[in-house]
Amino acid sequence: MVDKSKVGLSDEPSTIPIERGKIREFARACQSTNPAYVEDPVPVAPPTFLTTVNFWSTGTTSPLAQLGIDLRRLLHGGQEYVFHGPPPCAGTELTFQTASTRSTRRKESERTMTFVETVTEFRDPAGAVVAEARSTAIETGQAATKES
Repeated sequence: MVDKSKVGLSDEPSTIPIERGKIREFARACQSTNPAYVEDPVPVAPPTFLTTVNFWSTGTTSPLAQLGIDLRRLLHGGQEYVFHGPPPCAGTELTFQTASTRSTRRKESERTMTFVETVTEFRDPAGAVVAEARSTAIETGQAATKES
């Protein structure tokens, strides 16, 4: 069960280096042949590259963990990226931090689902927000039991 009193909490800031090789690997994994991603000596990161932040954060301090989300019943409900300028390019190091922004419950048939929205802010070395990743996580409810 989600502890709604913890909505608004965030994890600790961490850093993610935007590396040329990782941009290329990500682009290839997405089957992109765009030379801006795979050939440029200082490539720009594909817009969804920031998803790799999940490999840089710790699960124990994430807002979802703080809210008590049961990861065994977690679904990905959506992802959106907002850029406040051009996407970052290789050689950039970004600081990121994720906060839970809202939690709602919705009853669907015999199950209740909990929707949790988070926002991850990505900041450049000067502290300016360069991008945001908005995500919706869905914790599925357990099936209702019928009493005899």
